[in-house]
Amino acid sequence: MNLWGWILLACLISIATKFVGFLVPAKLLDNPRMLRVAGSLTIGLLAALTATNAFASGQSLVIDARVAALLAAAVALWLKAPFLVVVLVGALAAGLARLLGAA
Repeated sequence: MNLWGWILLACLISIATKFVGFLVPAKLLDNPRMLRVAGSLTIGLLAALTATNAFASGQSLVIDARVAALLAAAVALWLKAPFLVVVLVGALAAGLARLLGAA
């Protein structure tokens, strides 16, 4: 099977999964345990994505300006800064780290 065949298969699986989700009874989804599990999975997936984007480059681990941006954004979040401020602090930290690293 060529690349487009795999892409179409992935699309069909995605649509089928979404359709099956509509068939789940609402009573099952309103369960407090299910809400906790769904919330925990979301947080775990987001944390894994963040770590992968911050520390990976291809097949290797790297420490670069992205780590400084992540740490600066984490401090801004800890200080309860608004989301836009968190993004700007992270961007500024990454830019400063790249500037200092290139000098």
